[in-house]
Amino acid sequence: MSDDTPSSPVLVISAHAGDFVWRAAGAIALAAERGDRAKVVCLSFGERGESARAWREGRGLEEIKGIRRGEAEAAAAELGAEIEFLDAGDYPLAETPELVDRLVRVYRDFEPAAVLTHTLSDPYNGDHPAAARMALQARVLAQAIGYDAPGEPLGAPPVFFFEPHQPEQCDFRPDVLLDITPVFERKRRAMERLPAQQHMWDYYTDLAKRRGVQLKRNAGPNLGLPHSTMAEAYVRLYPQTTGVLA
Repeated sequence: MSDDTPSSPVLVISAHAGDFVWRAAGAIALAAERGDRAKVVCLSFGERGESARAWREGRGLEEIKGIRRGEAEAAAAELGAEIEFLDAGDYPLAETPELVDRLVRVYRDFEPAAVLTHTLSDPYNGDHPAAARMALQARVLAQAIGYDAPGEPLGAPPVFFFEPHQPEQCDFRPDVLLDITPVFERKRRAMERLPAQQHMWDYYTDLAKRRGVQLKRNAGPNLGLPHSTMAEAYVRLYPQTTGVLA
């Protein structure tokens, strides 16, 4: 990235240690490859609700946290992302003013150009919408000039909800399809850094293929996209601002 090119740092707020990999690893890798910062904030390690294999092996809570931290760090490194763990606990992920304040400080310090997080509806996992609600509340507070936190007031970065595991039950209707073909192999390698959830590897590979087919369909034939196009799906929360409809 040249010195006169505006930076577009991407902030990902993830309820658990693996969520960012399945749902947004392509977007993260694309940011890293164009020379932009990408930062993941994991609110929890997914130690209670998303580490069944480790519990069945008889491991203890702190050991499981360490395992999941190591996996998430390895996945983030594969993608070229920074990662921070807030260790707020999961199942349930409690919404607290203190946790929101910590996110405000992340926003002010990182100054994201885009924010990626969970959907506001997920009947299968209450931690996911809890993370989304806190991410959105913190974004608003970070914009307030009178909010007591270091740094300058935040601008208005767009927010994108990434795809939940069972989209139909979460009212997920994507309006953004992101071409991740150039970085999909990095996403796959990052997924393979999460052996605690190995059952997800092929699921999210197949999903990227299906979303790639939809991307090609909506892009039209003139772009000459390859047969093997891979994509991630998102919902944009706030309106896009533009001077040209295209």
